[in-house]
Amino acid sequence: MELQRRAQALSLRFEGADASVVLKAALTELFVGRIGLVSSFGTEAAILLHMVSRIDPYAPVVFLDTWKHFAETLAYRDQLIERFGLCNVQIVTPRPAQLEADDPDGDLHARNADLCCHVRKTLPMLSALRPFDCWITGRKRHQARTRAGMQLFEGEERRLKLNPLIDWSADDIAAYFRENDLPEHPLKSAGYLSVGCLPCTRAVKPGEDARAGRWAGTDKTECGIHIVDGKIARAVG
Repeated sequence: MELQRRAQALSLRFEGADASVVLKAALTELFVGRIGLVSSFGTEAAILLHMVSRIDPYAPVVFLDTWKHFAETLAYRDQLIERFGLCNVQIVTPRPAQLEADDPDGDLHARNADLCCHVRKTLPMLSALRPFDCWITGRKRHQARTRAGMQLFEGEERRLKLNPLIDWSADDIAAYFRENDLPEHPLKSAGYLSVGCLPCTRAVKPGEDARAGRWAGTDKTECGIHIVDGKIARAVG
């Protein structure tokens, strides 16, 4: 309960504040040395990576390499690291022994997408977050039903989670890219508005929401690195 109360207090303290202001306070005042940005290096990731780099280029940035990413995502990751001068990018991977046990043929995503995410994302993420008291995400309320009730700061397990872009719209995102001359993810122009692992991501069709291409044809909406109401968030049926 203490963690939840702190999350509520911080959310109220920074209500209406600019995302960069909240980030600066979190990185240089509230959680010095105990906070990191978790980034997928997806279509909107450049915003937070850019903001963080301007505050502290040595701040930890965690990237989950599931070994199922698009080659374009890995190239974009390397481009942004160099462009922004990010000095502490931590690439986290699944444990080979876990993959050998649960996904020896590399096709678990087709048989059990939740278990695949658990092995390739949830377990590595839990390990990567151990040093942190708070972690930063790029989640936004408009992205999915499961995210509509998010708060700026949230208590999750033993740490806080900060969602500085919580109320940003598609127009806000586009404007930031333009104003700061940020490079776009190479797949965005092909209709990939939200990019995850290659086998479970398709281009978005006209009229669909930005995350419609993730696990298309299923009721799965989350990969399992977030906790909602005390449970790992993977799907909404």
